[in-house]
Amino acid sequence: MNTTDAPTNAITDVIDLLLADWRETRPDLDPSSLAVVGRVIVLARHLEQSVGKALEKYKLTLGQFDILATLRRHGPKGRLTPSELLGSVMLSSGGMTARLDKLEAAALIARGSDADDRRKVVIELTPKGKRVIDAATATRFEEAKASQPKLSPEELETLEGLLRKWLVRVQTI
Repeated sequence: MNTTDAPTNAITDVIDLLLADWRETRPDLDPSSLAVVGRVIVLARHLEQSVGKALEKYKLTLGQFDILATLRRHGPKGRLTPSELLGSVMLSSGGMTARLDKLEAAALIARGSDADDRRKVVIELTPKGKRVIDAATATRFEEAKASQPKLSPEELETLEGLLRKWLVRVQTI
């Protein structure tokens, strides 16, 4: 790999090397947009792996954690319809059903009918599910803190603001 186009007096990472290679191979193209997007993709992979390892001791995947956490955030009983859950997590309805089936088989959630409309199915945390998500959430927050870069509070605030701006933009596309 050619590192001649990597920034001088800076830390060089895999994306710098990739950009240098593209500049040499295809000088007619500008790969500079990959400087940010590529790093976000690589970071996302690392962060997902880190979360996965942290949640292993609870026998939860990130997707299962997301469902349980969504239920936990919605009051003491954590009751939501599958449609309400689907709106809070990034899954297809088929993916949601498969995850709910696994969580129910593990006795972490229970399906029931709505007291006001018996045609509606509601999903709620079981007592075991509440204990598991409470413990897993503490671990997840610790893992998130450990995964953050060593930046000053001001730098973290700037990074958070820029990422929020980007996320809001892609959510409206």
